[in-house]
Amino acid sequence: MADYTSATEEEILEQLKKVFAETFGEGEIRLFFAPGRVNMIGEHTDYNGGHVFPCAISLGTYAAARARDDKKIRFASLNKKGDIREAELGDIVYKEEDSWANYPKGVAWAFEEAGHVIPAGFDMLIFGNIPAGSGLSSSASLEVLTALVIRELFGLDVPQAELAILGQKAENVFVGMNCGIMDQFASAMGQKDHAIFLDAATLNYEYAPLILGHAKIVITNSNVKHELASSEYNTRRRECEEAVAQISAEKPIETLGQLDGAEYEAVKHLITDPVVEKRARHAVYENIRTKDAVKALDGGDVTEFGRLMNASHDSLRDDYAVSCPEIDYLVDEARKIPGVIGSRITGGGFGGCTVSIVEDASVETFCETLKKNYKEHCGLDAEFYIVTPGEGAHELK
Repeated sequence: MADYTSATEEEILEQLKKVFAETFGEGEIRLFFAPGRVNMIGEHTDYNGGHVFPCAISLGTYAAARARDDKKIRFASLNKKGDIREAELGDIVYKEEDSWANYPKGVAWAFEEAGHVIPAGFDMLIFGNIPAGSGLSSSASLEVLTALVIRELFGLDVPQAELAILGQKAENVFVGMNCGIMDQFASAMGQKDHAIFLDAATLNYEYAPLILGHAKIVITNSNVKHELASSEYNTRRRECEEAVAQISAEKPIETLGQLDGAEYEAVKHLITDPVVEKRARHAVYENIRTKDAVKALDGGDVTEFGRLMNASHDSLRDDYAVSCPEIDYLVDEARKIPGVIGSRITGGGFGGCTVSIVEDASVETFCETLKKNYKEHCGLDAEFYIVTPGEGAHELK
């Protein structure tokens, strides 16, 4: 099961059942799935009070789970063979040595913090086929999955959208990564063949058909993840908060997402640090691009959608500085290939994946050309996933 993407769902579930019995004992179990996500446009806008446009994908995290008759919670993973992590309800604390298990532990903690009574412990075995560090939200998938397991095992009254909020709280407060709500929301609320146009400030959302005509969504995994990703992510948040504080001296705002282009141009002189001004510029104009991109898609203008994707990447590279040479190479090379409508980095940055819209007739050439050139130029193997928007977190019957 080490290969992330080649196993079928049926094979994954059979393996989960077998290993669950070996690890936690025989007995009835329930099976669950929560997807990863790809964000089509709207990067680093969610925590800036702007809009995002993600969709759930077929890659994600599976779980077999069963309630216990004590207060113990135990987590194991097919991806981390023999690694069992434990905690006790009512006494869940972050432990660095628990590494990956801090994410599901944090969700149980978030339930308790929110006043939801988890009446008993549970055993949970997971398997994820999202490549780690790819920027396709493996952590959010695991968080939403755990929230779903807890709700369903114990019949708790927790709406689907709240699964996302509890997952985000686990990551923000328990794990200490200041992510926005987008990743967890897409994993919880995804809808087949649709993307989610989400206002991150209000959580108002609408589903938009992701209809691309004779084109496909192709994710390219750079197989690069630079270590500064999490620290720089938190730095970007602080820089944007600094911009809001300085602008608020003249124009009271709570987030950069409240500003349109003209309003921003009128107040940008209040930002004293030119680096901070570039960060704010991205947040404001990326929000505008996202709204324009959804309008373009609604009008059937896939070419304009692709142009806005390209502009998004350029801003993430130049103004927000969250790209890296390997990703920039993949994007630059993709844009040279006939039939590529748009290409950009997706996710938090500093590695991970690109997302491209590629005409059907060009998909094979796209994958072959990029794979060859990337290997020659960067010495790395790129991986490709052709995805369609899928359902959010759900129990598998």
